[in-house]
Amino acid sequence: MSWRACKPNGRPASRLLRNLRDYALMHAVVLLATEGMLMCGFIVMFEYAPEANATNRANIYATSLNGRSGKLPITYALYQDVHVMIWVGFGYLMTFLKRYGQSAAGLTFLVAAVLVQVALICNGVTDTLTGAKAYLSLESLLGADVAVAAPLISMGAVLGKTTYMQLIFMGIAELIMFNVNKYVGEHLFMAVDAGDSMFVHVFGAYFGLAVSYVFGTKREPKEHELEGASYQSDIFAMIGTLFLWLFWPSFNSAGLTGDDQQRAIINTLLSISASCVTAFAVSALVSNGKFNMVHVQNSTLAGGVAIGTAAGMMCGGVGALAVGAVSGIISVLGYKYLTPMIQKHMRIHDTCGVHNLHGMPGVLAGLFGALMAVIATEAVYDYSLYDIFPARTPSAGQKFAELRDNMRGEISPGYDRTAYQQAGFQLLALVVTLGISIVSGLITGHLMHVPACGSITEEEKFDDKAVWDLEEETFTSGNKRTDTQIPMGHM
Repeated sequence: MSWRACKPNGRPASRLLRNLRDYALMHAVVLLATEGMLMCGFIVMFEYAPEANATNRANIYATSLNGRSGKLPITYALYQDVHVMIWVGFGYLMTFLKRYGQSAAGLTFLVAAVLVQVALICNGVTDTLTGAKAYLSLESLLGADVAVAAPLISMGAVLGKTTYMQLIFMGIAELIMFNVNKYVGEHLFMAVDAGDSMFVHVFGAYFGLAVSYVFGTKREPKEHELEGASYQSDIFAMIGTLFLWLFWPSFNSAGLTGDDQQRAIINTLLSISASCVTAFAVSALVSNGKFNMVHVQNSTLAGGVAIGTAAGMMCGGVGALAVGAVSGIISVLGYKYLTPMIQKHMRIHDTCGVHNLHGMPGVLAGLFGALMAVIATEAVYDYSLYDIFPARTPSAGQKFAELRDNMRGEISPGYDRTAYQQAGFQLLALVVTLGISIVSGLITGHLMHVPACGSITEEEKFDDKAVWDLEEETFTSGNKRTDTQIPMGHM
């Protein structure tokens, strides 16, 4: 039932208003209850990691010498970079809608704050199942931030069409399946995905598209007057783009160490630079010689996704540039031609175009990672081959003994895979990620329509007034509606 349908009759309209108010109050109570349950989870599961624990006397000794672990500064720096990407980068990137800026930034703030706690618990469960302890540390916080990127990507596919409680429900369900998929890919298949292009970007994009497909079957997507940008909103979205572009090397390298980490930073910078150049060029080619802001805000970032899986590998400068350049091209072409086709023929409404920024470049990353696995040899990597591809380590015998001696014992038996076998498992991880994300997204999309999560009407889509207490922004002069700028003095 829409607001407009109820308006002619005062009583049904007022009853609907009361119902909406009741739902809003119920959602606030559920939000508080959710935080309470998360607190209970932390009581049961977590303790500080040894390096953060006051009872660890090694920390007291290190402090007395005025010394610190050499790992702390770089870990915290990378963590802060990823932290900024999640809250500022993603938040501002989604402010392009002219009447949905407060929701884009504000709900990203709220949803990510809830989900980072959920991600810590989910990652802790995975650690426990794999025989490790669930600790609170900089590494666990970093892993949680990376995991939260997946539901925020999915949020981009349904931006402006859901309540915040639907987004939180979607995020919790997605993080559970995200951890299942990552466990399968990393621990069972032993696939390599340094920058999480498959496990985060592909999973988040196609999970969100599957949810959007369900929303499209419930109500056919159609043009909406507020689904567009303004000059000011585009500038705010560019702030998000620039933050993401600057810090993407940290995202792709955060889980690595040593020379692997340095390669990931170098490869990512080269790839994302190439995608920036090709995105601008192709945007002008398909837009009558002018740059399109949608392409510039999104496709310029595609190289960061496309290099992710192989970020720590010996791609060479030209390899990183090539995959970045290709990703920028396919991303722009996706926005120009593929997105309208998908919406028209499949009823998948992709508000932010996550298929073009995260989906297709993520698939490209998986394919490029498999290619790099095929050509990876000991002649190119030396003994680092078995550090980057642990499954290629011999399971036993003279070769394993030689590796153990040369790597000073810092190696565990592997599966003695060949290069082609490793590439096959890389592709299998990509296919399984696509399958799990789509199926779980379809199921979650249906569950999101339960009455407890609420829903918004067609008139409330892409409009902040559905969630936020807005000040008066317009005045009427005769029959003409004129937009005015709100003064900043109330902030």
